[in-house]
Amino acid sequence: MSFLDEILASKREEVAVVRSRATALAGDAATAPPVRDLTAALRAADGLAVIAEIKRRSPSKGELAPGLDPAATARTYEQGGAVALSVLTDGPHFGGSLDDLVAARAACTLPVLRKDFLIDPVQVTEARAAGADAVLLIVAALDGSALSELLAAADALGLTALVEVHEAAELERALHAGASVVGVNSRDLHTFREDLGVAEELAARIPPKVLAIAESGVRGPEDARRVAGAGYRAALVGEALVRADDPVALLSALRVAVPAATGTGR
Repeated sequence: MSFLDEILASKREEVAVVRSRATALAGDAATAPPVRDLTAALRAADGLAVIAEIKRRSPSKGELAPGLDPAATARTYEQGGAVALSVLTDGPHFGGSLDDLVAARAACTLPVLRKDFLIDPVQVTEARAAGADAVLLIVAALDGSALSELLAAADALGLTALVEVHEAAELERALHAGASVVGVNSRDLHTFREDLGVAEELAARIPPKVLAIAESGVRGPEDARRVAGAGYRAALVGEALVRADDPVALLSALRVAVPAATGTGR
């Protein structure tokens, strides 16, 4: 069983529990704080926009920052110039929770992405109820019409949907479903191996009107220049930041110039 298969098996069990609270979650979502516009924040960034991630653990790397304080980390990321936050809310495999998202969002003014393995619209409602401004939708985790259903659920709640792909076929599915924000993950979720060349290869296939985000593999300014040069407007950075001795300095170094040809498009 691959990493992704194992994670999705546990998600199906979680969804069964979340569905039992669907009515209450819908009420909480309706009264949640106003959405902070992730897309606008990314497009307005000076240089490569960095989505800074709050991540405690990885299935492949083990503990990354077990004592992480989500509120303090959020404030540090904002101070360092991050344009948005990504918060891992999966518990069994990444050590996160929606409590981390709530605490991080309350501590800063940045848009906050719920990063998890969402397979049912009720999880999108759950995200909004917790105050999320955006959700991650992973094409590899969504069969059939599920991607379109989750995109519609996010749109109905005013959330930005960051649609994640890892290969050309997944990118085609994302674009066909109407994704306007696409993240190319250089990490294969089946094996957890990384290859930044994946992001470079798929960049040319992303239409200029679609906001392109590089995910995984960006650890320093050289990597940031690679993805910016390939046409990405933003990068999502997790492990390097939670392990950095000086995350503010690293964030500053990652905000490299974006070539003029891509700065106002992708």
